[in-house]
Amino acid sequence: MKSMRLAKLKLLALSLILPGLAGLIISAMISVNYLDTLPRWPVPEQLRTEPRNIHGIVVYQTKQEDRKLNLMEYSSVGVFVLGLGLGLVYLEKWGSRQVREPGEDDELAEYPG
Repeated sequence: MKSMRLAKLKLLALSLILPGLAGLIISAMISVNYLDTLPRWPVPEQLRTEPRNIHGIVVYQTKQEDRKLNLMEYSSVGVFVLGLGLGLVYLEKWGSRQVREPGEDDELAEYPG
């Protein structure tokens, strides 16, 4: 039963870490695209007045673009950190279980011959 719980914990951790990491990669790709396409000076006619610093270069975007990218970045970080925390809990439980169970080396050491 406990091995089934550990397997579910491991699956849950991986199912959170991987999408969180994918979201971070996608938001980084969007940032690089913004760096290439967005203006370096405010353009009020296009409502591009929100500054964003990308690798030391300031580009101007709309409020909607800013909200969308911030939401993607922060939610991806949150999902990734949650998955990482569950992964650490899994490793702790798995390690403590390995210590309690006698290993193959212990059985060989007890052989009297």
